[in-house]
Amino acid sequence: MVYTLVVHLYAKDDPECIKKLMAKLQEASQVYSNDKETLSWFVMQDTKDQRAFTIVERYEHESSQQYHLNNPYWKTFDPYVLPLLEKPMDLRRLNELDTSKEVRVTEDKELWKSVEQHQHRT
Repeated sequence: MVYTLVVHLYAKDDPECIKKLMAKLQEASQVYSNDKETLSWFVMQDTKDQRAFTIVERYEHESSQQYHLNNPYWKTFDPYVLPLLEKPMDLRRLNELDTSKEVRVTEDKELWKSVEQHQHRT
């Protein structure tokens, strides 16, 4: 089961803070994406509110975080990022649901036929 962290960050209302936070998050993604047992480490900026950022960290297991937390780079992250934030980080810990097996809640065969046709258009 994939273990996922979703972190929401909100920068201070200062263009320089936003610029610094964006750069640090991009740098962090480049570093952490290469950690052992890290499946992905994405950073995103809200399309309407340039102060709002989200990190999605995906690990093979919950225990995989140890590689992330033991990375020497980790010691630089909070000291740099926290002063740039308007409010504390909002961190969510999640287990991804297994979507590899077909699930059909709706049993409408016509619906599924339409969905399949829609998905196979060229």
